[in-house]
Amino acid sequence: MKDQKKILGEERRDLLLELLKKNGEPITGNELAARTNVSRQVIVGDITLLKARGEPILATSQGYMYLSQAAISTTFERTVASSHTPERAEEELNLLVDHGVTVKDVRIEHPVYGDLTASVMVSNRKEVKQFIEKIKATKAAYLSELTEGIHLHTLQAASEQKLDEAVDALKQANFIVE
Repeated sequence: MKDQKKILGEERRDLLLELLKKNGEPITGNELAARTNVSRQVIVGDITLLKARGEPILATSQGYMYLSQAAISTTFERTVASSHTPERAEEELNLLVDHGVTVKDVRIEHPVYGDLTASVMVSNRKEVKQFIEKIKATKAAYLSELTEGIHLHTLQAASEQKLDEAVDALKQANFIVE
């Protein structure tokens, strides 16, 4: 890797966009760094510049994703209020993805900072497992721990029916706050 030439500035950012647009799944900062022969920190800066230019790039726990307009326009969204202990986070996320729903984010209302939102972007059990493992490996706290378990999720699905079914399942499992 060290013998490879670094890809500089605009050329690198163009390549990053191309890679993200072509790939339907998240790409880690480390993988992008390896492909362009720069540090992960350089990639973080590049992604920040691209986002500032209006590129719809989303940073998820699995890596960076480019959100295509086609994917955005065919998706239905709903926000749900949920409450549970940290021990039930994996159960909640698996329940949602098992109903064909993507959990886009988690949001809490903090008494000092106001709304705090973090990307989740999990759509299947494998992504849920990776998300939970990352939380455990880094010993990070769930945002909901700041609000005694109460939090909001933005859910996405291909149909309103999938969202309805997912919300009904959340109610049956006593996750929904009404």
